[in-house]
Amino acid sequence: MVRVAGTRGRQTVRGMFQSLGVILVAAGVMYLFIPHDESAEPVKAKDYRVELLTAQRAAPYPVLAPEGLGEGWKATVVSYKREDSNAWQLGFLSPDTQYVAIHQSTAAPGTYVPDVTQRAKNTGKTQTVAGQVWQRWEGPKYDALVRVDGAATTVVTGTASFERLAEMAGSLQSKKV
Repeated sequence: MVRVAGTRGRQTVRGMFQSLGVILVAAGVMYLFIPHDESAEPVKAKDYRVELLTAQRAAPYPVLAPEGLGEGWKATVVSYKREDSNAWQLGFLSPDTQYVAIHQSTAAPGTYVPDVTQRAKNTGKTQTVAGQVWQRWEGPKYDALVRVDGAATTVVTGTASFERLAEMAGSLQSKKV
């Protein structure tokens, strides 16, 4: 128990309570005016059909996109950059809220793969998914499944487990335009 002697001590305690009251009022006002909707969808799914058709027409390789993924996958990122070695990117949030992305490009695999995987390295191991052999890469941020087919490199990468990456890799299809 703190014992405050005299008028000066009581004024100090009163000043501290007044300051605390002002801080609480300010925090309450900020809480009321800062938007916070707990029921809102945190990530909005993106419709990537137009960009996919554009990439399929323009790219010199078969552009891949998933078909038949289960419930809960949300497309979040899509881009095709012809001027950047025909780079195709399609990113998803998996049902367990992990990031999974498909990257394809005609860039040199030795520089392209470490770039899109945030410095992952080839483990020397392979994994067969839907009858195709993929290289397994592991990194500090992203892991990846990588396949070089002709002049194009396909990378399925993200924060998800190799099981989820394989699920995405197994769903990839190319449509002729």
